[in-house]
Amino acid sequence: AEIARQASLSRSTVSEIVAPWLDTPLVREAGEGESQGGRRPIVLEFQDDAFGILGVDVGATHVSVVLTDLRGHVLASRHREYPVQTDPDGTRALIVEQCTQCLAEGGVSGDRLLGIGVAIPSPVDPRHPERLHPLALPEWKGRHGLEMLGTHFGVPVRIDNDANLGALAEHWWGAAQGLDDFTFIKVATGIGSGHFIAGHIYRGASGVAGEIGHLTIDPRGKPCGCGNRGCLVTFVGSDALMDRVREVWHDFPASVLHSRPLTSSSIEEAALADDPLAVQIVFEAAEYLGIAVAGMLNMMNPAAIIFGGGLARLGDRLLVPLRETVMRRTFVSAVASSEIHTSGLGPRSVAIGAATLMLDAALRDFLPLALEAERL
Repeated sequence: AEIARQASLSRSTVSEIVAPWLDTPLVREAGEGESQGGRRPIVLEFQDDAFGILGVDVGATHVSVVLTDLRGHVLASRHREYPVQTDPDGTRALIVEQCTQCLAEGGVSGDRLLGIGVAIPSPVDPRHPERLHPLALPEWKGRHGLEMLGTHFGVPVRIDNDANLGALAEHWWGAAQGLDDFTFIKVATGIGSGHFIAGHIYRGASGVAGEIGHLTIDPRGKPCGCGNRGCLVTFVGSDALMDRVREVWHDFPASVLHSRPLTSSSIEEAALADDPLAVQIVFEAAEYLGIAVAGMLNMMNPAAIIFGGGLARLGDRLLVPLRETVMRRTFVSAVASSEIHTSGLGPRSVAIGAATLMLDAALRDFLPLALEAERL
């Protein structure tokens, strides 16, 4: 009855629609609900665990995999640092290994796997999803070759840019629920942004929208791998942060970074412990990010900017100086209407977004899902 009221349909129509689904694992009757006068209603319950979905996050230096149910709950996960940039064959093998491990840990058999979503650190042209941008992972020779996951596991595979899928995860399960216009910025080895406009991912004419890492901050700055100078990634990417530490660490002889292997993670850990050198590096990065965000706010006026990736775990240590920079460089009205915060989904957000990509596709075209459920 409640479905009939909310959908403006008759009860008999709702019953006709629901009846076939009761013969599948997707929907079941969960008993009687509270009466509002008259006969007690029948409660219908969606079966979140009817299928599992694998989400794969392929970064420049890591591979992460999650197994989720149909509600985005993580049932199992794997993460490993790996030289993805230089070892495509090893990366593909690792993805298969981690997917297999997640299925076993989550108790999802192959015939209950709905599909696999994959996030890659490259623009993805919807017309040619098999291609990699030549600057993203040069050793991969322009092809990711991840279609083999479909052959290996016997399920559909969908692929998109990692920042786009971070945005998708936030829209479905995270800080951007209910928002139709927002931006997700991933700060890691590279820097990318995913944009939701009017409730949909905006990819641009050929899938290259969101490459904020190659926004020029200083035209006379350091050379960038893209061929330009002074791109944002040359100030804020992982390699840039480590280079900056090496430039100034003689000014901070007591820093713990002198006695640790220098990585982006060690810089983040030191900043969380209020190490002066690490705090200074994060402060500078926040200012450069603030310059880019201010331009984005002035141009696009999103309702929110959400940060993901390694630096996002620094919280206010990153956001306070970033917001101050933004305040100095934007119209007051643009700032007042836009929230700036970090993701609440944690380091698995992009992998969760990859799984959500597959779920979104299944719900948009639910006939295959229904047929598979009926077969089971």
